[in-house]
Amino acid sequence: MTLSRLIIAWLPVAALFAVAPPLGYRWGGEPPPNQRALVWSFNLWEIGWRLVEAAVVTLIASLWFDTLGPGGSWLLFLLVGLLVAFPRRLVMWRHVDALRRRHLVVHALLDVARYIVAGALLSSLNQ
Repeated sequence: MTLSRLIIAWLPVAALFAVAPPLGYRWGGEPPPNQRALVWSFNLWEIGWRLVEAAVVTLIASLWFDTLGPGGSWLLFLLVGLLVAFPRRLVMWRHVDALRRRHLVVHALLDVARYIVAGALLSSLNQ
């Protein structure tokens, strides 16, 4: 894949990663009992890292599609999403109450979904 095609493929994934996931959680202090699981946060540092994350996913997709084609890419992105989403949240799982545990699961599942959608975007751009 040429550099221009990589950049064109990266753009929609970068937009997805920059817009969708500044969904976060507040860890400073105790949240009120009725706090929502999803909290919109606009943090330039986090968005910058999401753009880098989108570039890495685009490069993984490029390697996958250039060698094996688009078949089975949903499984690749599901597995990568699981690797990204769950380990850090499972570490936190032991140290939080039940409400925050549910929030952790919701955030992890949204991260996995984000990776699957990114894979679908990249697969459609590759065809």
